[in-house]
Amino acid sequence: MTSFLSRLFRPLSTTSTPAYSVTPRNAIIMPDKAQKATLAAGCFWGVEHLYRKHFGNGKGLIDAKVGYAGGHADSPTYRAVCTGNTGHAEALQVIFDPSIVTYRQLIEFFYRMHDPTTENRQGPDVGTQYRSAIFTHDEEQAKIAKDITDKVAKQWYKQPLSTQIVPAGQWWDAEEYHQLYLHNNPSGYECPSHFLRNLPPLSD
Repeated sequence: MTSFLSRLFRPLSTTSTPAYSVTPRNAIIMPDKAQKATLAAGCFWGVEHLYRKHFGNGKGLIDAKVGYAGGHADSPTYRAVCTGNTGHAEALQVIFDPSIVTYRQLIEFFYRMHDPTTENRQGPDVGTQYRSAIFTHDEEQAKIAKDITDKVAKQWYKQPLSTQIVPAGQWWDAEEYHQLYLHNNPSGYECPSHFLRNLPPLSD
């Protein structure tokens, strides 16, 4: 299991410059029909970075925060989550405009940008905090997530997936220094499992 200290000495990213602009939260205007998606796909630094890169700048992502989901302890800290004892996953919570990007598109992207076949692991990052999970916020999201997961397993990976699909529970924001980590630290660590796979469109 990856320890807190080993997290500090992992390989560095090759990212050189920020790929998106960031609107200060006090200047964000939320559309009336804004929706929420909560996902876990390993180290939350890279997950946030890829979602902001591909859906930011007017492409549907309104805001995003990294944090902790799916656990049993109150007010978890990064150190506690890294032990694996709190039950939390490192996760990303996205606020998006469904008139620009759909929940289905966000879930398909989720399966392109990480490895859903490795249980409790992404690349060198091992532990339940790095599990693959979709935390759904209503029945419609659960239906879409299950439908896409079934298609991805059959058409893309051709094997059962480790991804959990569970109702969203309590969300805890991660410490401020984790927010926009790779935007603020362009040479920081990115999990080598976080990249876009060249996969064909899913068929009906």
